[in-house]
Amino acid sequence: MKILALDTALSGCSVAILQDGRALAHRQRTMARGQAEALLPMVEAAMAEAGMAYAALDRLAVTVGPGSFTGLRIGLATARALALAAGKPLVGVTTLEAIAEGALAGHPTGKPVLVALDSRRGDLFVQLFDAGSRPLCPPQAVAPADLAALVRTGPLLLAGDAAETARDSLRAAGLAVEIADAPAQPDARLVAALGATRALPDGPVGPLYLRAPDVTLPKAAVLRVAP
Repeated sequence: MKILALDTALSGCSVAILQDGRALAHRQRTMARGQAEALLPMVEAAMAEAGMAYAALDRLAVTVGPGSFTGLRIGLATARALALAAGKPLVGVTTLEAIAEGALAGHPTGKPVLVALDSRRGDLFVQLFDAGSRPLCPPQAVAPADLAALVRTGPLLLAGDAAETARDSLRAAGLAVEIADAPAQPDARLVAALGATRALPDGPVGPLYLRAPDVTLPKAAVLRVAP
C-alpha cells in the first residue's frame, strides 16, 4: 500500500510517504505557527523524493486531534483537498494514537503508556494505552489533579508534550511512572503506518475536539437612525 500522511495538529509539521510499511520520504519541522505556508511545499518535496504521482497513492492519512484548532483545520483541509483532487480515500488517526505508537516502539517493556497533551487551557488531553497500543480508555480532557483516578496503578510510561506535568501529578499520588524517550509530537511515518491499517470511513474525516473552541462572538451591531 502507498500512503501519504500529514500532521499539523500540535506544534509541528510532518509529512511522510510509506509503501508497504517502508518510508520513501519524510519531512518534519517543529513550528508553533506557519504550518499553512510550510505544509504543501513539504508535501511536494516528499512526493518528488519518493518519485510518486498522487494518482499512484492508495490512500491518505491525517491526524484529526486532539490538538490546536488552527493546526487541525490546516491539516484536515489540506488532506481533504489532496484526497479529493487525487480521487483517493482519506483516513484519520488521532494524535494520541500516533504518539503512543512512537513511545511503545521505543520501549518494548510491556508497560502501558499514558499520552498527555497540553490543552493550553489548564487541563490535559489524555488517553491510556496498553503495551500493545490498544486503548484502555477514550480520549478525554482531564485536570492534572485527576490523573491518578484515571490511571489508578503503575508502573507506566508517559509520552506527549505534557508528560512532565503528568509525571509530577502521578508521582505525588505515589504511582511509579517514567517519561518515554520518544518524540512529543506525532510523526507522520507512524500516522501513515496506523492509517494503512484502518478501515475506510463511511463519511468525511472530521476533527476530534475534546472541548468546545474558545471563541467569543462579536456583539450584534446596533443600527442607530438619526431623528
